[in-house]
Amino acid sequence: MAKGVGCSTPLPLVMALVLATAAITSLAQDPSQLSLGYYSKTCPTAEQIVRTEMECAVKANPRNAAFIIRLHFHDCFVQGCDGSVLLDDTATLIGEKQADQNVNSLQGFELVDKIKEKLEAECPGVVSCADLLAVAARDATILVGGPYWDVPVGRLDSKTASLDQANSDIPTPQQGLATLITKFSAKGLSPTDMVALVGSHTIGMSRCANFRDRIYGDFQLTSKSEASAQVYLSKLKETCPTDGGDDNVSPMDYTSPTVFDNAFFETLIQGTGLLNSDQEMYSSLLGFETSHIVEKYWAESISFFKDFSDSMVRMGNITNPAGGEVRKNCRFANA
Repeated sequence: MAKGVGCSTPLPLVMALVLATAAITSLAQDPSQLSLGYYSKTCPTAEQIVRTEMECAVKANPRNAAFIIRLHFHDCFVQGCDGSVLLDDTATLIGEKQADQNVNSLQGFELVDKIKEKLEAECPGVVSCADLLAVAARDATILVGGPYWDVPVGRLDSKTASLDQANSDIPTPQQGLATLITKFSAKGLSPTDMVALVGSHTIGMSRCANFRDRIYGDFQLTSKSEASAQVYLSKLKETCPTDGGDDNVSPMDYTSPTVFDNAFFETLIQGTGLLNSDQEMYSSLLGFETSHIVEKYWAESISFFKDFSDSMVRMGNITNPAGGEVRKNCRFANA
C-alpha cells in the first residue's frame, strides 16, 4: 500500500509508491496548462489518495460530500480555483473565511487538511490544494450517487486571498436572477452552467439565516398554497422562527437530501425551493432564460448529470492568472 493512503476501509488496487517528486513555486498560471496527466509521473497515486480519504469521510458523514463541493465552488468564484478559500488569517494576510457567504457556513477544512497530509507524505510539494479540492469535489459527487468526470489538474495555489472579492463575487441566497446570471457570466459561465451547478444543492443543507426571508416571504405565492407545501412550510417555520435559530439547518432537497439526483429541480417546479436564489431560476419574471433548463433537468436526469459534469470542468478551469505555488499546508502560504 502506498504510504500516503490511509483509512479504516481503504479502496483496493492502490497504485505503487512513487519515487519522483517535483516542487513548483511562484509560477504563472494559464488554464491551458491544466491536463489529465499532470501528475502521472510526479504523483501517480494522487487521485487514489484523494478518493480513499473521501470515501472514508463520506461514509462517516454524508454531509462531507456537500462540504467539499461547496468549498470548491467558493474557491473558484474568488480569484479562480487557487485554494485561496483555504487560507487562514495571519498577521500579514486577511483570508476569505470571514466573508459573508463563508463565515459560520463553510465546513470541511479539517478534511482538506487530512487529505493534504496524506498527499504530502506520498509526494512532498507536488499536489496543490486547489487540485485537491477539484478532485475531491468530483469524488464527493460520485460517492453520493452523482456523475463521474475527468478532472484536468495542474492548478497552483495562490499566495493571497481576497475578502472583498469573496463578499462581492460569491452569489447570495437573497439575490435575484439577473444578478445571479451576471455573477456567473463574469466567471465565463452561462445560464445553463448556473442551473446545472446550483443543482448540487440536491445534497446541500442551508442555515435558517439564509432561508428565513424566503419562508416568511413569497414561499406561499410560488407554491400556490398547495396543501403539501403548507405542511412543508410549517415544518420549516418550526426549524426557522422569525427570531433566533440562525444556525438551524434544513435540506435544500427534502425528498432525497443525501443522494445526488435531480429531485431538487422538482422542488423548484413545485414552487417550494428553499432559497430565494434557487426558486428565482424557475419563478422569476426573467425565468425564460432558465425555467426550461430546470424542467429539462427534472425530466431528464441524464441531461442534468452530463451538464453538471461539463459545468464543473468549466468552473474548475478558471485559474488565477497571478499564478502561485504548491502549498505544503493548505491553510498557509509557504514561508
